[in-house]
Amino acid sequence: MATSRLTTLLDNGTPRLPDTGRILLLGPQADTDLSALPRDRCHVVQTFRPDHDALAARGFDCATAPDGPYAAAVVFLPRARELGQSWIAQACTLTDGPVVVDGQKTDGIESMLKHLRPRVALDGQISKAHGKAFWFGSTDALADWAGPETLGIDGGWHTAPGVFSADGVDPASQLLAGSLPRKLGPAVADLGAGWGYLSARMLERDDIQTLHLVEADHTALDCARLNVTDDRARFHWADVPGWEFPERLDAVVMNPPFHTGRKADPALGRAFIAAAARMLKPTGQLWLVANRHLPYETELGERFAQVTEAAGDNRFKVLQAQRPTRARR
Repeated sequence: MATSRLTTLLDNGTPRLPDTGRILLLGPQADTDLSALPRDRCHVVQTFRPDHDALAARGFDCATAPDGPYAAAVVFLPRARELGQSWIAQACTLTDGPVVVDGQKTDGIESMLKHLRPRVALDGQISKAHGKAFWFGSTDALADWAGPETLGIDGGWHTAPGVFSADGVDPASQLLAGSLPRKLGPAVADLGAGWGYLSARMLERDDIQTLHLVEADHTALDCARLNVTDDRARFHWADVPGWEFPERLDAVVMNPPFHTGRKADPALGRAFIAAAARMLKPTGQLWLVANRHLPYETELGERFAQVTEAAGDNRFKVLQAQRPTRARR
């Protein structure tokens, strides 16, 4: 395995991390190389359930929010610029020691460095493996980067920097919400519920007794709790393919993700379809929206007795699948 930027940087002794005290790690992913760090002193903050669980399995102390103060901080730059700025500002408030920022070019590390240079005195940087890592001493010069914890968008919805469709209602979800039947049944799930738009629209129906919102992003789920205040809602911080569903469902509704980072990965959608088939009653139905080019019909045909396109346009398609053929646990 090639040596990571962070390992190269710390093995060279610059910056020198304090010998005592906890080290904040903001946003590392499941496969991030953290071997150069003292595991027993690291406090990992990761809100995405699969990465959180994988890092915990590696022996790291994991949480969904920081609990400072810390002796030093390492920020692993996310794709969303506003979220990255917020994390860097937060790291500065939680430590008096060095702040390290590590990221890929495709995630905007060059742009972030450009914005930081006029505002802080950088102590050093390293370029390696299509990215950079740089560091500086904690400062209050970035306080204006902290930003609000939640954003307000048209319609009165609460979202947050970095969550899916943070700037407005996703048009695919809007199409799906308008295509759903008047009745869905007593027990329903919204898989990959995000900040709760689809769930809020579904709960306009009186026949629903329980609606399970299943979402892997803890931040998005916190937003969903603000957007969906109906007592019939149940919130689950879980990765959909491994979710232990508490009851058989009459309907599943979903706008599944199809990217891992910046890379398109239709296998994610197929995993959601397989999970839906397992949790539905024999008479249950799945309602799914997807980009028109995504080839989900084959997987649906293998998992359900009947598949039809219920609605669509030149960008999206709404697929209805009925009578799961592989619905056993």
